Formats: sequence, structure tokens, C-alpha cells
Amino acid sequence: MTDADFLTETRASYDTIAAEYTARNRDELAARPLERAMLAAFAEIVLTGGGGPVLDVGCGPGRITGHLRDLGLAVAGLDLSPGMLAQGRLAHPDLGFTEASMLDLPVRDGALAGLVAWYSIIHVPDELLPRVFAEFRRVLAPGGHALLAFQVGDETARYTEAWGNPVSLAFRRRQPDRVAALLHDAGLPERSRLCRAPQEFDGQTERTPQACLLVRRDDDRA
Repeated sequence: MTDADFLTETRASYDTIAAEYTARNRDELAARPLERAMLAAFAEIVLTGGGGPVLDVGCGPGRITGHLRDLGLAVAGLDLSPGMLAQGRLAHPDLGFTEASMLDLPVRDGALAGLVAWYSIIHVPDELLPRVFAEFRRVLAPGGHALLAFQVGDETARYTEAWGNPVSLAFRRRQPDRVAALLHDAGLPERSRLCRAPQEFDGQTERTPQACLLVRRDDDRA
């Protein structure tokens, strides 16, 4: 699959399910105390470090973007899907949302105090992860932090249908140690992690464990 294929399929799939996805996941974070704790810790670290711009990469309809705003951060969202971004603008008209790819972030070098990728790297092919993580480091200021969430596993789940709609989505589950190693190689060493067992939400139990990694830009690397 080429870069264009991966981006086109992901964008089109989320455009198709944007309204349904937004309605079904609007209150999901309320049932995730451990994830809220990681987001709160990330926000405190950024604010304690002096604050500054934060980007929610792969923001979807902006539910995490809005939560970060409520935690006091100067945050904006970025996503591939115009449909998802339209939902975000409806829900959060006070926030800025940009259509773009995490492969080429439209952000100048060192501009961000923080970056969040909340279940957005799960669609990125393995061979493109080093490029994505290099972009994350590029846009972070020295000492800036990034928080990533993803599903834990060793397989890729592929979906052609979601809530009765045709899609083409790959959910790439990864081991935290492997993701942490790739981030370290990109100059983003790990500071903390959360790994938890699957839990129930909206009457269904998650299929995999979940992980969050907090990393910091390594100032000693060129």
C-alpha cells in the first residue's frame, strides 16, 4: 500500500462514519478514569513547563481536543477527515481544526509545547511509523512532551463495515515496548506509560488491552 492509498482509505472511511462515530463516542472518556489521569498528567506537565501550543493529531470529532482545552491547554486539532473535522467544529466552535496528515504536519519546527496522538497511530502502516515519530519530534519544542494512546497486540484487524456503513480501515495493534523503542530512536524517550486490561464500554468489552505512552523530546539529539 502506498502513502496515498493509506491516507485515502482512512480519510474516506472516517468521512463515511463521522456522524455515527461522534454520537457513539461522545461520552466515552467519562468511562475511562485511567486515560483521564494520563491526560491530566500530560496537561499539568505542559502547563508546569510554561505552557504553549498543543496539537491533537488525528483529533477526529475533537472530544480529546475539547477535554484538553478544559484542562487549561492552548490546543488545536488536526485530522485527515473533513467529515470528522466538521463534527469537531460543530461541537467546539471556539477551537481551531486543520485538515492535514500526520506524515507532513503543517507546523514549524519546535513550535509545540505538547502533542497528543490519541488512537491515531493505529491506522499508520508499520513502515511509516518512524517518519511519523520524526515529525512529532520535529514540531515539538526542546523539552516538549507527547502522549500517545493505542491498542496493544501483535496483529492487524481489518474492517470493511462499521455500523452498517462500508469502510476500509486497518487497526494495527502494537506492543508498548516496540512503540517506545521507535519513539526513542526518533529522539522521544519514554517518561511514563499506562497499560490496562480490556474493559467494558457501552455494553461491549474491548477486544485488546490498551496503552498510553508519555514521551519527551530529547534535547541532546540534533
